[in-house]
Amino acid sequence: MKLDPVTSRDNPALVRLRKLAADPGGYRKTGSLWIEGDHLLRAALQRGWRPVLVVLTEAALQEARLAALAESAPRALVVPTALFKSLSGLESPAQIGAEFALPAAPAIDPLAASVVLDRLQDAGNVGAILRSAAAFGVRQVLALKGTAALWSPKVVRAGQGAHFGLRLVEGLAADALAALQVPLIATSSHTEHVLHRVALPSPCAWVMGHEGQGVSPALMARCALTVGIPQPGGEESLNVAAAAAICLYESARQQG
Repeated sequence: MKLDPVTSRDNPALVRLRKLAADPGGYRKTGSLWIEGDHLLRAALQRGWRPVLVVLTEAALQEARLAALAESAPRALVVPTALFKSLSGLESPAQIGAEFALPAAPAIDPLAASVVLDRLQDAGNVGAILRSAAAFGVRQVLALKGTAALWSPKVVRAGQGAHFGLRLVEGLAADALAALQVPLIATSSHTEHVLHRVALPSPCAWVMGHEGQGVSPALMARCALTVGIPQPGGEESLNVAAAAAICLYESARQQG
């Protein structure tokens, strides 16, 4: 590993990373991903990802656990804490971050248990759903056009490392879902089927819709089954990330 002390904001690598960190869709233009914090870096390493560049503070270099993480990259920039803050989107910036080269987008696996995201707007919701998918053994997430950028810094932070173990395909038209050979399931308040009382197909693809508009009518028409989530408290609807977690848990429970 090559250690490069950097003290200038105008360092070309820092300028590039600063732009990447500030642009939710920047990774699409550059093919690079910027992540912050030792938790995300460790999660990536555990899944076999290797950074092309690490940036850490002078203080982090003195901590053995953070210095060891820096050794995973061929090059590391060592910067003052104030300079690292210029790369950060966090109120309390981390002490280490890394740049990864994103692999080419994979093709849809037609037989994989999946989650389909239909125009979800909130980065926190998208990241939370990816985290639930990983937790309950669903390895493919398909995002239709209009969904928040899956590899944006906010979505990656909300995913808490789930991204690195998932097959992520985004920017899809609804017609691309014809490649799936597993049934689509959506939640609905207008159905006689109750989630925990119906036999769920396995594998399947759970469709999660826009926070305000829900699943589009055209996509709902593609679904082989719609189910309702009981809400004895009387609320009109659940947050989409909460609904996704409940549905994915029930799928996993029924599979034993």
